[in-house]
Amino acid sequence: MDMAEVALLLVAAAGAGWIDAVVGGGGLLQLPALFLAGVPSVQALATNKLASVFGTASAAVTYAVTTKIDKRVAIPAGLAALASAGLGASAAAAISRDALIPLVMAALVVVALFVTLRPAFGVHPEPHLGTRARTLAAIAVTGVAIAFYDGILGPGTGTFLIIAFTTLLGMDFVGGSAHSKIINSCTNLGALLVFAYQGHVLWLLGLGMAACNVAGAQLGARMALRKGAKFVRIVLLCVVIAMVAKLGIDQTGS
Repeated sequence: MDMAEVALLLVAAAGAGWIDAVVGGGGLLQLPALFLAGVPSVQALATNKLASVFGTASAAVTYAVTTKIDKRVAIPAGLAALASAGLGASAAAAISRDALIPLVMAALVVVALFVTLRPAFGVHPEPHLGTRARTLAAIAVTGVAIAFYDGILGPGTGTFLIIAFTTLLGMDFVGGSAHSKIINSCTNLGALLVFAYQGHVLWLLGLGMAACNVAGAQLGARMALRKGAKFVRIVLLCVVIAMVAKLGIDQTGS
């Protein structure tokens, strides 16, 4: 790998960190950049997790300083996500990713339509929705279902987490993004531990990308906190559209 390819990967990691910190979906930049540099598929997925876990964790800390975190949700969902993502990564080889992609695309289209047709959704918090039943549902959906999906495939995980927290617990987009970073940090770590055990992580490259990912994540988190829920909503829609297009191109092979 020459210096130009390394430079491309570092720039892509910084951009991915920014996107992940705001709404998730940084893999849109980071993974294709790794593939473009000639990194084999499994090693690319593993190295992407190494870079991402540092970025999402740093963004989570930044959000936690200024945003109220509901520990009743964050702690149990985070612990569950660590295990579920690891199980997903372990099962990744046995599950057809090509079969999952159309389902993911359909889910992303529904998310885009839902957010577009309900312009007030996620702009203001609705704390009255945070009942015990909804809290348990949020833990199950984010800490188990979405976390397992992140271990297997991953695209859209951050977006799905934000929508889950916003829909189930009535958080605004900034609050949902803050909680999603905590869970996403755990899913990245769970998958990374499995990939590391299997020997697929390119540590030197991944740590260099992690430093750039953290820089981008810090910028993204601070912008989201400063500009508020409407800004996050716009970025979320843009990223969802880009993800649907990217997955569609990958699926058709064009």
